[in-house]
Amino acid sequence: MSLDVPDQVRKTVIADGNAYWLDELPDVVDSLAREWSLTIGSSFAGGHAALVVEVRLADGTPAVLKIGVPGRDLGQEATALRLADGEGCAKLLGEDLSRQALLLERLGAPMYDVVADPATRHDLLCEVAVRLWRPLDPDLDLSTGAQLAEEYARRLPELWEQAGRPCTPATVADALDCMNRRRLAHDDRSAVLVHGDLHEMNALQAGDGSYKLIDPAGLRAEPACDLGTIVRCNPGLGDDLRARTERLASRTGVDVTAIWEWGTIHRVVGGVYSCSIGFQPFGEQLLAEADRLTA
Repeated sequence: MSLDVPDQVRKTVIADGNAYWLDELPDVVDSLAREWSLTIGSSFAGGHAALVVEVRLADGTPAVLKIGVPGRDLGQEATALRLADGEGCAKLLGEDLSRQALLLERLGAPMYDVVADPATRHDLLCEVAVRLWRPLDPDLDLSTGAQLAEEYARRLPELWEQAGRPCTPATVADALDCMNRRRLAHDDRSAVLVHGDLHEMNALQAGDGSYKLIDPAGLRAEPACDLGTIVRCNPGLGDDLRARTERLASRTGVDVTAIWEWGTIHRVVGGVYSCSIGFQPFGEQLLAEADRLTA
């Protein structure tokens, strides 16, 4: 089988020393196609951590086959998709985690390409997030918002140094303070299933005109963890981020301080990471806003 592997996926795999995976991939896809009765189509571009391919089921239904690259465990994503059961996220049609493979409902264009007005996109993201959020059994094996905040706090200082100190020390300190407060605020009794990376490119149009999310990190956390990503979105928009945060709080009933603090966390971590991998101007825009807000 001949596969069109996007350049970014190929580069990621080779850079990680896993070129063997590229050699084995055609046989993996071929075996999955036989077992799930799939007709294989074209690959999607844009990602780097998985091969994502258009497929059709035996009855002609369009779907998507996703295969994670080595080191990318899709287990938590699969758990989140199973829990959502097609409500707020793409429906999970099949899984084979021994081969890091998921079979998913195929959706349409990203919200970013369909809805021109950023404020409208933010409102729509709130709506789809609310559909996804649901109480969870505390014993369920999902990472928590507290663990995410703790991991960010551990990694941020080192990443900041490696990226050449792209923002002020005060901005890093502010983010670390927010991480500590959100870690302490975590409560398994009120935590819900959250997406973990809620933005306009991860929300795709469904057949009924609504939107569903793809690529969930799948966390057990406070809802503000998701809404903070909306505060981070569109760094060049120029609107008042405090007003944006208050609007999100008003629409969802989520605590405004928690949303603001998660927005700070996502802005600084996302900005420093983007600078470390050369993803510009996004990283510089995020950190310029973070420095301004800290000052």
